[in-house]
Formats: sequence, structure tokens, C-alpha cells
Amino acid sequence: MSILAQYTDVFIILACVFGFFMAWGVGANDVANAMGTSVGSKAITIKQAIVIAILFEFAGAYLAGGEVTATIRKGIIDPGLLSGTPELLVYGMLASLLAAGIWLLVATHFGWPVSTTHSIVGAIVGFAAVGISMDAVSWGKVGKIAASWVVSPLLAGTIAFALFRSVQGLILEKDDPFANAKRYVPFYMFLVGFIIAMVTLLKGLKHVGLHLSFPEATLWSVAVGIGVLLIGVWMLKSVKRDEKADKEFHFSSVEKVFGVLMMFTACAMAFAHGSNDVANAVGPLAAVVAVVESGGIVAGKSVMPAWILLLGGGGIVAGLIMYGHKVIATVGTNITELTPSRGFAATLAAAATVVIASGTGLPISTTHTLVGAVLGVGLARGMAALNMNIVKTIFMSWIITLPAGAALSIFFFFMLKGIFS
Repeated sequence: MSILAQYTDVFIILACVFGFFMAWGVGANDVANAMGTSVGSKAITIKQAIVIAILFEFAGAYLAGGEVTATIRKGIIDPGLLSGTPELLVYGMLASLLAAGIWLLVATHFGWPVSTTHSIVGAIVGFAAVGISMDAVSWGKVGKIAASWVVSPLLAGTIAFALFRSVQGLILEKDDPFANAKRYVPFYMFLVGFIIAMVTLLKGLKHVGLHLSFPEATLWSVAVGIGVLLIGVWMLKSVKRDEKADKEFHFSSVEKVFGVLMMFTACAMAFAHGSNDVANAVGPLAAVVAVVESGGIVAGKSVMPAWILLLGGGGIVAGLIMYGHKVIATVGTNITELTPSRGFAATLAAAATVVIASGTGLPISTTHTLVGAVLGVGLARGMAALNMNIVKTIFMSWIITLPAGAALSIFFFFMLKGIFS
């Protein structure tokens, strides 16, 4: 009788517990990246951020989480080398979930916004290279993933820089910024609705049986964008010019208009984050379940059961509610001073980058993307606007993450192997 058949229930229970713990870490550390700019710019309160995250993180994880999950699971390890010893993959994935979860707990305690993608990829590469063989790792795939960690903050930073420059050119530098804000902000709202709907419809909903062509997805996305625009116009009617506040801060009334827009970008970012980062928790979990339930068949691809996405979404929400406030403070207030107009540019740029990556199956780091976008907005105002000490600390925590995930994973891999063998 094989080890997998002997301990089937034990492996599945451990996978669910460790997967939930990892998803909890994603919520506690990474969701702060999604919500930090909105809370830091005072567009929404921390309680509102939690409600938005619960709804949209969960929706993103459940509706659009399937695409990236396949990349994390099948892309990094060569399944062919494990066909004779499937239990090694099970030990390795369990070790990876536990290692990444523990590192995220430590980082969150210190308020470091680290990359959950770094954590899990480092953990998987660590156990595979040391515990199985160097050949078991698809180094080409790992190279692509590593390249995306450089590309994503650059792309998000560039988009954020361009967006904020457009806000400055169209609104802030005009004679009547408030009137211009009311005129142009609805178009930014349309952009938010269109971007999120487009990639969700094109890529995200295949696993729920919805297959749309490009023209159909474009039409539906335009409709969603118009819907968001109309809701925004209706909400903006209640925003009135405040002459007294404008005397103290010239753009006070304008920022109120952008505060309404930030509600939409916060929802977009939470959805985008859920769709991309749920993979970090449920990918290894799905791999364990697939191998154990098939009696040891190591397949390159398997169907993602809906209950696994639900478990991942639930863990993300629990982590945010219980421990998310620490990292929200770092991202929202400590890198650069954010107002709703700056926060909007950073959040929409990050959401667009994450959603595009999620749609193409590239596991980028939301942390890198969002910090890149916040830096882009800071640079649009000049280098002096950035707190370089905090930026250095964040970069250092990024560098430590990969080896920390790998070392913990190797330790847990050999521990599990010893227990079950």
C-alpha cells in the first residue's frame, strides 16, 4: 500500500489547513497593498476598506483566480521527474505553503509589505532544487517569473506617472480645477470599469463555463464602463465646492471629487489582487489534492475545484480582518504623502498591471506593482516627495523574502519526509 493511499485524508486535511494559513498571510500582508493607497489618501476608512476587500477580493479570487493558479502549479516543477515518487511533490507543496505562511506572518508583524508571490515561488524552488534535484525546476519558467518582478513595478510606475501627469494637465494646473475635475473624473471612472471587465471576461471566467470572443468581451466591458461612469456621475452630484477649505488647501474640493473615484479604484484593485494572488495559496493546495485523489498521478494540469477557490478567498478575508492594519500603514502613509488624486493614479495603474498579468497567466507580485505605482506618482511630483528610508527598507525585505521562503521550505520538506516515510 502506497504512502498516498495510506494517508489520503491526512494529506488533504494538512493541505487545507496550510493552504488556509497561507491565504491568511496573503490577506494580512498583501491585501494591505490593495487597500493601502485608498486608506492612506483618506478616501476611505479602514472599516470601509475591509468591507470592500471582503466583497471584491473574494469575487476576484473566485471568478478570475483560475488562470494564474495553473502557472504557479505546473510551471515551476517538471511533473515528469516526479511520476515515480508523487509523495515528494505532496511533501514539497505542503512544506511550501507552511514556509510561505510563516514568513508572511513574520513580515506582517514588522509591517513589511513583502511579496507573497516571491514567498511561494522561493519556497517551491527551494524544496524542488534541494529535495528532488536541480533538474526538477523549470529554470526557464522561474527566469520569466523573476523578470516579471522587475517588469511589473516599472510598468505600473510608468502607467501611474502618465496617469498622474494627465490629472495634472487636465485638472490640477487649470484655472478652475474643481469644474475640470467634475468634467473629466467620470472618464477615469469609465476606464476603471472597462479595464477590470475586459480582462475578467476574456480570461477569468473560463472555469465557470463562460467563453466570450474578443468583440463580445469588448462590448460587455464598454457597457460595464458606462454603468460605472453613470453611477459615478450620480455620486458626484452630491460633491459641492467648499470655498473655506479651498483657502487652506487650493485643491481641497478637487480632492473630494477624486475621493469618489477612489471608491471605484479601491474595488478594482481588490478584485485584481484577489484574481492574481489567490493562486499563491490555492496553487500548491490544488496540486496536493489532485495528486492524492488521483492515487499518485502527477499531471501538468488539473481542474481547479470551486471549493479550493472558496477556501483561498475565505483565508484572504480572515487575514485582512485580523492583522491587515499593520502593512496598510506602511503602504498608505509612509512611502509618500498620498491624496485621493495621487492615490487614484497609483491604484488604477497597479490594478491595470495586475489584471493584465492575471489575464496572461503571469504571476507578478502585487506588492512590487503597487509600490512601483506609488513611486511613479511620487516621482511625478519630484524625488523630494519620496521617503527614501522606507523605500530602502521595503527593497531589503524583498531581497530577504526569496531565500527565507526557500530555507524554511527545505526544512519542512525533510521534516515531513521523515515523519511520513
